[in-house]
Amino acid sequence: MDEIMTNKKVAFYTLGCKLNFSETSSIGRLFKDAGYESTPFNSAADVYVINTCSVTDNADKKCRKVVKEALKYSPNAYITIVGCYAQLKPTEISEIPGVDMVLGAAEKFNIIEHINDLTKTQKTVVHNAPIEETQQFVSAFSIGDRTRTFLKVQDGCDYSCTFCTIPLARGASRSGKIEDLVKQAADIAASGVKEIVLTGVNIGDFGIRDGKRQDKFLDLVKALDEVEGIDRIRISSIEPNLLSNEIIEFVAQSKRFVPHFHMPLQSGNNKTLAAMRRRYKRELYAERVAKIKSLMPNCCIGVDVIVGFPGETREDFIETYNFLNELDISYLHVFTYSERENTIAAQMEGAVPGAQRSDRSKMLHILSEKKRRAFYEEQVEAIGDVLFEGDEKNGYMHGFSKNYVKVRTPYDPLLVNEIVPVRFTAVTENGEMDMEELPELLVH
Repeated sequence: MDEIMTNKKVAFYTLGCKLNFSETSSIGRLFKDAGYESTPFNSAADVYVINTCSVTDNADKKCRKVVKEALKYSPNAYITIVGCYAQLKPTEISEIPGVDMVLGAAEKFNIIEHINDLTKTQKTVVHNAPIEETQQFVSAFSIGDRTRTFLKVQDGCDYSCTFCTIPLARGASRSGKIEDLVKQAADIAASGVKEIVLTGVNIGDFGIRDGKRQDKFLDLVKALDEVEGIDRIRISSIEPNLLSNEIIEFVAQSKRFVPHFHMPLQSGNNKTLAAMRRRYKRELYAERVAKIKSLMPNCCIGVDVIVGFPGETREDFIETYNFLNELDISYLHVFTYSERENTIAAQMEGAVPGAQRSDRSKMLHILSEKKRRAFYEEQVEAIGDVLFEGDEKNGYMHGFSKNYVKVRTPYDPLLVNEIVPVRFTAVTENGEMDMEELPELLVH
């Protein structure tokens, strides 16, 4: 832009994953550098930026609703849609009333140049290059949003799971340089943030630059473990075939990496895993869980699972249910399969009726609550450190232990963004942990 904008306000809304949140935060800093003032989404703004997702259901419906809400607060605002849905369905989005601009994957970080003078036109402006042209890794991290920071270390995916649109929305796997990411982590530490969550599309595949593998995820983990000033580093989600024994062993004795893994399974039935084109069998998954628990008995293990995939019979689902029930895991993220355009799975025979998908989802949600409560009950009387967040609900504030136990205590502003030694005392009716504060010397 030729001149710095002044007195302009921008508001953001993010749908989807932690990676989206990190990118929204980075886009926010671009606006700040251009002279914009950030304002809450539910207030009047000159520009609204909506960062979309293609993984969750009803992307179109959600996008329309958020646009409608924005225009309710500021009827003449300039509405820009970015993110995965914007890459996959730019024409569809451009037809939503009130949308002024759609930016694909390669263009979203050039948003300031594209927005220009905020002139609204009758025809929606669309900048959307083919995803094959999106080859550059653009760093991103969230800061000032919460007590944790999401640090993007990798983007894109070279896997070809039959149900997934992410490679179509984000392109090929690519990563940042280790030295650059270490510097970003040091900058984050200097800002006072206590915990970094590493995020990406397929972070276990870290290390590809310019189409060639140049590093391994373990190299990054070891380098980040040496960053001073950060108390905790958490790995967001990692494929079981990429979570090597070496990574597990390093985390078990790490100074900063916490005992918490989120490892997608998707199905406990090998036939379904093959149809999904997953790169492992259930036996490997069970081995990974056993390895983690042998070294870190109190480790929290989260699982992604999809129900109702084409061809999944009742017997296949029961096999998945029993497999999960017997695994020493801590919680589930349950996804009901829904057809996605331009995916192989959408063309497969054996579609599961919607009512059966719903019933299977309910069964796994109940199992998840059972697993989470059992994991929490195991922690009662244990001692740990809790990082408290700034929220207040019904007089309580919340925080998380290293192994991802959600703890509540009466709200105290002095505890916000503090790591506090506690004893876990009881699991509440709604599945949170009560605590008593301890002198630090009892912990260290």
